[in-house]
Amino acid sequence: MMLKKFYTLVFIGLSFLSFFTLAEQHPVVSGPQVTQELTNEILAADQVLFDAAFNNCDIEALRPLVAKDLEMYHDKWGKTASSGEEFLNIIVNMCKQRRDGSGLDARRKLVTDSVKIYPVNHYGAIQTGTHLFYGIYDDKKGEVLRESAQFTHLWQKVGGKWQLARILSFDHQPAAQPSQQ
Repeated sequence: MMLKKFYTLVFIGLSFLSFFTLAEQHPVVSGPQVTQELTNEILAADQVLFDAAFNNCDIEALRPLVAKDLEMYHDKWGKTASSGEEFLNIIVNMCKQRRDGSGLDARRKLVTDSVKIYPVNHYGAIQTGTHLFYGIYDDKKGEVLRESAQFTHLWQKVGGKWQLARILSFDHQPAAQPSQQ
């Protein structure tokens, strides 16, 4: 019985030693660190993307920023795009509705201090943050904050250019409107 306990303790001891030896061979290291250059590149790509898609309806400026395999997920509408072409078609339809008056003219504003960038080795970067959406009216209301939302974008760098590969748009919240007096 005493010998069995001895062998058990020796086995446990060797197991711990083996674990720590393997751990030393495979140390835990930090992921890549964000640089100011990467942050500037992603913020610039974000600005071009939303100016083209949302603020100006410029599909030709938008096209090179969209990955062919883009996917978009939206908390209100589910999976809204399964390809870059499908995403571009959604934007084209949104722009048509704005022009014919059946859709609300709108503007997106990035809350710059909410943005976080996380490099993804050998691929690109993840961008998270908050953005605000304003309705633009022709009457005396002018521009009115309508809602805020959170987003996560996965950017891929292809041939030195940034393309949006995945979009998560969530936590849409109506803006608090001043009470009518």
